[in-house]
Amino acid sequence: IPDADRPSAGGGKEIGRMSSSVQFYLAIFIFLMTYAGIMSEKIHRTICALAGGGAMIYFGLVTQEQAITEFIDFNTLGLLTGMIILISVVKQSGFFQVLALWALKKSKGSPRELLILLSIVTAVGAALIDSVTAALLIAPMTISLCRMLRMSPVPILISEILMCNIGGTALMIGNPPNVMIGSATHLDFNDFLINLAPVVVITVIVILIAVLLIFKNDFSGVRMSAKELEKIDIMSGVEDKSIFSRSLMVLALTVLGFVVHSHFGLESATVAMTGGMAALLFCGINPEDALKEVDLDTLMFFMGLFILVGGMENAGVITAIAEKGIEMVDGDSHLITFLILLLSGVASAFVDNIPFTATMIPLIQEMQSLMNLPHADYMWWALATGACFGGNGTMIGASPNVIMVAIAAKEGFNISFTAFMKWCFPLMLLSLFVAGCYLETRYFIFGM
Repeated sequence: IPDADRPSAGGGKEIGRMSSSVQFYLAIFIFLMTYAGIMSEKIHRTICALAGGGAMIYFGLVTQEQAITEFIDFNTLGLLTGMIILISVVKQSGFFQVLALWALKKSKGSPRELLILLSIVTAVGAALIDSVTAALLIAPMTISLCRMLRMSPVPILISEILMCNIGGTALMIGNPPNVMIGSATHLDFNDFLINLAPVVVITVIVILIAVLLIFKNDFSGVRMSAKELEKIDIMSGVEDKSIFSRSLMVLALTVLGFVVHSHFGLESATVAMTGGMAALLFCGINPEDALKEVDLDTLMFFMGLFILVGGMENAGVITAIAEKGIEMVDGDSHLITFLILLLSGVASAFVDNIPFTATMIPLIQEMQSLMNLPHADYMWWALATGACFGGNGTMIGASPNVIMVAIAAKEGFNISFTAFMKWCFPLMLLSLFVAGCYLETRYFIFGM
């Protein structure tokens, strides 16, 4: 805890006339009040984040100039905006409808095979597009397909929820925590692909086996006839084949852009915005319709969080926590990595993983600086897997969970908080165990 003469962290000098000890406790108070508001869900999370960020500015913990030039990460905001525009065009193409109907035909009407195929489609979609969009698109189609099979969609929906959060971990653009980590560090699209895609593939296989065992009694006696399967036209969801082909081409080129962007000195936001604008141009979509899809609520939420955490940095709170954490584990980077994984996983099951990740990023950066470990990237992979996998623990752990459960309830299939946690919390812990084994094997045993 800083004394009255200690300069504040972040800028190396005290902001305003307030003593550093007062700044320290005031920053903690504002941060905790903001988090309490977000967790209570009685006040909208965006209002809480903006109020918390505003309080940091009004009390002099962050200057207006710092908020704009240092703490608000416009690369993250640009990446999210560009991808939302691009995906709004892909959504109109009917691409996901084609994939869902293909999965039904490929499964030959078997619910087990359908669960596996739809889960894989969801995981890939969450990685390439984003987990929230994948949830919005796949859930209604799953319910429709299950009605055709005359079975409850709940087992498949549960598997898809798990796959949204796990699959989105594979790439930098799949889940908000990854977007934030990639933007705040030296890590690029290829780093996420090389380091996280393998553990995602392993985890998907393990969790799918577990899901099939949990719901094995729900599939008996359910199968679609060959005549019913013949009537299904895979391309029936495509209204305009020109938009379908062009939007997929733009999406493929955008993903390629993410792969090579670092070689040309371009930020990921530049690639995403280029992809979004190219989709509007080549697919002939009205920009007003596409821009309506841009989630200003989420963007403003991010802005408030960036300023809030900036105030914690300036007041020296992040440094103090980092020093205490290193002291508790006696400077063992191995132990810190697994604490990050476990803490991120369990916390993200109950707290939105976006503000949690926003808080953890500067904390890990400070730990790496204090321990002189500037390239300990395994800590970032621990945070990414923990924050993304942990979202599966409860119904409120991540946005795809809330979205899919709400869609199911609207269609008459209620999933209670208790039932969700009974199925998913143990599976979340299993996924963290898989991630822990992967981290231990790859980075500490083989030093890869």
